[in-house]
Amino acid sequence: MKILVLNCGSSSLKYQLINMENEEVLASGKYERIGEKEAFITHKVNGQKIKIDNPAYNHTEAIKFTLDQLLNPEYKVINSLEEINAIGHRLVHGGEKISDSVVIDAHVIEVLKEYTDLAPLHNPACILGIEACKEVMPDKPMVGVFDTAFHYSIPKERYIYPVPYEYYKKYSIRKYGFHGTSHKYVSQRLAEIENKPIEDMKIVTCHLGQGSSICAIEGGKSVDTSMGLTPLGGIPMVTRSGDLDPSVLLYIMKKEKLSAQEMEDILNKKSGVSGISGLAPDFRVIEQAANDGDEKAQIAMDNFKYSVASFIAKYAVAMNGIDSIIFTGGVGENQINIRKGICEQLKFMGVELDNEKNQIRSEEKLISKDTSKVKVYVIPTNEELMIAKETQRLI
Repeated sequence: MKILVLNCGSSSLKYQLINMENEEVLASGKYERIGEKEAFITHKVNGQKIKIDNPAYNHTEAIKFTLDQLLNPEYKVINSLEEINAIGHRLVHGGEKISDSVVIDAHVIEVLKEYTDLAPLHNPACILGIEACKEVMPDKPMVGVFDTAFHYSIPKERYIYPVPYEYYKKYSIRKYGFHGTSHKYVSQRLAEIENKPIEDMKIVTCHLGQGSSICAIEGGKSVDTSMGLTPLGGIPMVTRSGDLDPSVLLYIMKKEKLSAQEMEDILNKKSGVSGISGLAPDFRVIEQAANDGDEKAQIAMDNFKYSVASFIAKYAVAMNGIDSIIFTGGVGENQINIRKGICEQLKFMGVELDNEKNQIRSEEKLISKDTSKVKVYVIPTNEELMIAKETQRLI
């Protein structure tokens, strides 16, 4: 079975074609600047990376051209679109209506529309991708894998917010959590590595990247996570604030005479470690500045590491202990000193990082000492493979 995995953004399209017989990625790539004349695709196949400038004014045009590359005789991946058995879509917000991966039908699209206010950048793009596939490949079965679905198992007392209950009943205001596909993948991968039943494991997964979230996974199920109603909550991220005293928002809005939309833009695009440091929204740039003695950059990095460590410690309470900590995502997999800084604050829990083992990037490895009471791993995430597996399961 060959499955095409799609991750549609408002102006981008990421894709992988995976042969599920051996889980080999046959081709992958990204279409960028969709909607513009300057749109281009970066196509990876047979160890080659090919960049092609090609205008795509909507997702239908982008998907058609992407499929052309899979059929291109110069670096042919498939002989016919008939070889693609199904399409798996990364979807973001399913709210309380969808608790698992699903075969996409009219109901799924209605749910995406219903929760657009809570994922305004993601859900409309997901709908565009689904509609484009229906136009280009009308007979292909499609599966939606929701970021929020993995966190459906969080107990109510942990997902409910301490605001009047009527807002939960009227507007579904509650914690949902995100990055579920990544958290699920790396936790299942750890069970495979250790050859243990995941039902017996207590794991904290740290998906650290442009967007970051921490997840407590007990018995293979999410029992708490740092992101909330939207992907803005939790730990500080590159440009997102994470959790705040609500009065901070109200105070700034009054002083600066800001609208709700203006405040939302500040919290999403101008805050986090970039906001504190005043530097470009790139962890590598900010970390280097901190190493060079930039005081604001140092504060930003220390704030980030402290916040991550605090959530890990909190989840020891949620699960009455922790067996393993996993670092994943672009920052978690590659930033050696960030992992070290986080683990140093967890020594009271018996976490002992092996500094020599920690000198790795994007490599699957145990990086704690043999004497550590809590094991620490780096496991590169593979959301596309997780989506493909879910698609195969349902199809």
